[in-house]
Amino acid sequence: MTLLDVDSIYKSYDEEEVLEDVSFGLDQQDVEVIVGPSGSGKSTLLRCMNRLTEIDSGEIYLNDDEIHDLDENELRRRVGMVFQGSNLFAHLTAQKNITLGLREVLGMPAAEAQAKAMEYLRQVGLEDQAESYPAELSGGQKQRVGIARALAMEPELILFDEPTSALDPELIGEVLTVMRDLAEEGMTMLVVTHEMDFARSVATRLMFLDDGRIVERGPPEQLFEDPREDRTEQFLGELADIY
Repeated sequence: MTLLDVDSIYKSYDEEEVLEDVSFGLDQQDVEVIVGPSGSGKSTLLRCMNRLTEIDSGEIYLNDDEIHDLDENELRRRVGMVFQGSNLFAHLTAQKNITLGLREVLGMPAAEAQAKAMEYLRQVGLEDQAESYPAELSGGQKQRVGIARALAMEPELILFDEPTSALDPELIGEVLTVMRDLAEEGMTMLVVTHEMDFARSVATRLMFLDDGRIVERGPPEQLFEDPREDRTEQFLGELADIY
């Protein structure tokens, strides 16, 4: 069943075209990985999915609801996002970073919000860090709190915008492990990353974005082993050499 339907979206900043005629669909429980060179529009595309960035034209449907017809809080409850930086509130503990949205957006009673926060901290392996502040957590731990915060809203879709790119190499694995577990549990995910092992082993589909357009899209094994476009082969070859 199609969860997300993106139809001919266009986005520009002044005279610079960032996304041009981008269309794709995402089924429930799909894990789609988006790759592309810097400036290709990857992060902008993700941000358009929950209206952190507004498109200039086109339509985006979430379970048949056009997202621009939805209240922003409702949309961002249904579409969670994990950023490159964890974006945690420095003055709040890990648990309170999670309960804030539950109480302010969902109107959940304090005791229920606290219990739910602990449930999701437990899921990402950080129950013992509930009272820790962001400054007391490693980069990987902060990202896992960010994932728990998104999960606690019980979204239909989670967007990941290069969630490991700011981490030291030894911390990347702990975040990817959580993401792998989510995929196995059936979470629908749209992921911008250069972690090619994750893309090969977890993604149901790979999208190569360049210059604001989808150059090629298909099963990871097809794009890695037998790409149809020369530009895809060139980029993935360069990426393999780096990573």
